[in-house]
Amino acid sequence: MIISKLPNVGTTIFTRMSQLALETGALNLSQGFPDFDGPQALRDAVGRHIAAGHNQYAAMTGLPVLREQVAAKVARSYGRMVSADSEVTITPGATQAIFCAVQALVRPGDEVIVFDPCYDSYEPAVELAGGQCVHIPLALPGFVIDWQRLQDALSAKTRLIILNSPHNPSGALLSGAELDQLAALIRERDIYLISDEVYEHLVFDGAKHASILAHDELYQRAFVVSSFGKTYHVTGWKTGYVVAPPALSAELRKVHQYVSFCGVTPLQWALADYMAEHPEHVEELPAFYQAKRDLFCDLLVGSRFSFSRTAGTFFQLVDYSAIRPDLDDLAMAEWLTREQGVAAIPLSVFYQAPPKDLRLVRFCFAKREETLRQAAEKLCAI
Repeated sequence: MIISKLPNVGTTIFTRMSQLALETGALNLSQGFPDFDGPQALRDAVGRHIAAGHNQYAAMTGLPVLREQVAAKVARSYGRMVSADSEVTITPGATQAIFCAVQALVRPGDEVIVFDPCYDSYEPAVELAGGQCVHIPLALPGFVIDWQRLQDALSAKTRLIILNSPHNPSGALLSGAELDQLAALIRERDIYLISDEVYEHLVFDGAKHASILAHDELYQRAFVVSSFGKTYHVTGWKTGYVVAPPALSAELRKVHQYVSFCGVTPLQWALADYMAEHPEHVEELPAFYQAKRDLFCDLLVGSRFSFSRTAGTFFQLVDYSAIRPDLDDLAMAEWLTREQGVAAIPLSVFYQAPPKDLRLVRFCFAKREETLRQAAEKLCAI
């Protein structure tokens, strides 16, 4: 008999809700992917490179030309000069990058601090490395770090802290002052960081993303993870990258080379071309997605849902207390999908121990205007 190494893990809520949306014909605002394509020039470049014969293994660390484009973007966006050779690693998706970073760092008996609600891939990666997650709830309603609780949770066993900003699912942002506070808290401790920054360019209302890459002290102990899929509207390409100091990158690569060895070659070539030819793409992303957020929120103003407009990511939380307070959020998500024709994600799945009477669900607004208008019409009719 097989004894599972992940006995508490089943099919993810994202797969379940997307499947339910497919079965019921509901508009899928649950799983976080666009219902529109990435830039035409980027998609054309893939075919061009396939035809050119760029179909064999890429370098284990990623194509040099793509790593150089990442280094150039880091310099433009965050003012940090990083080595494309020793500090940038291309991976088959950000989730794989996080997994490899965890495996590189975490040893049996180590503790890893995560902030709830947190993305569901963190804990399984830690458990497979023999570590244990220590869950610290973010303080509501703003989903901010409770610094006293974090300080109290630190121990000799603490090996790693996983950060996520802009934050999925809440959209909350870490500030530069908070990063300074974190630096002071762990300065004398042998603690590392994974900073999940896949939504780094989806920050709204004139705010700036406070990246670990822009923080001299914290970067020296961090893996910073990002996603081409999120940035270029091609989530199915499953291509991401990690920026980390040379010593940490070397340890990450030891794991990465035996998990996947390398990413998909023609996709890397296409991304390198597009980044070189269209550096303005990342600068235009905040306005592009803020327009979608504002359209969706404006349309929901007349509904019975309550909400505060998200500060980042392409997710919007809404409170349904005035509609079905008798339903927990999982039941509400299923009710919305089956009965109202709009699929959502319940917030409680991102928690180890959800707050009592949590009545929040998450919608993804990375959708065409037509999709958002149709969804909002259904939601306002409830």
